[in-house]
Amino acid sequence: MLAVGLLVMKKDGMIHPKYRILPFFWGIALLIFWCICTSCGYSFRATGEPISIRLDSLAIPMIESTSSDIGFEASFTKIVRDKFITQGKVPLVSTEQAQAVLSGRVYEIRTVPLSYRVEQQTVGGVVTTFQETTSRRLILKLDIRLTDTDTGKVIWHEKAMEEMAIFEVSLDPLVTQFNQRVALEFIARALADRIFLKTMERF
Repeated sequence: MLAVGLLVMKKDGMIHPKYRILPFFWGIALLIFWCICTSCGYSFRATGEPISIRLDSLAIPMIESTSSDIGFEASFTKIVRDKFITQGKVPLVSTEQAQAVLSGRVYEIRTVPLSYRVEQQTVGGVVTTFQETTSRRLILKLDIRLTDTDTGKVIWHEKAMEEMAIFEVSLDPLVTQFNQRVALEFIARALADRIFLKTMERF
């Protein structure tokens, strides 16, 4: 820039007017570049590593649940842990050794009838019409938070993380129970994806 400035000077030592604004534009350019590099206070890292926060270790204790489905809590917790193990770069350790703890509680699981089929039966010469549910919507709500174990500070907290899935209702109760179990696992995987992103790549 100094060399350019010397070349464009007139004989009387004055800088040509059209070059006087060059330092101004360079200053604006540097300011914009600095703002981009420091905006929001976040640093971009490789996929699977946290942004803005540094996590050296993480604990995911058993997720609590109000579900009467035996083993649901263990299955849900395993799905969440597997997500972090396979895609994250933060080691999972015990609660006592972890820098942060990801704890959750499923506080609502409910089903809502979605579709029906009409059936008719004749009893004693009287035709009776009734509806049978053929599918239901399963809705699950989760309270989950990530806490720094050293300071006790909550890094992030979502009180009503919600997901839903649809399952078929069969005349065989065992088949219906299996379908509902599959729907629960689908919801758990969807929630695991959201929890992972919120923890590791959040803004």
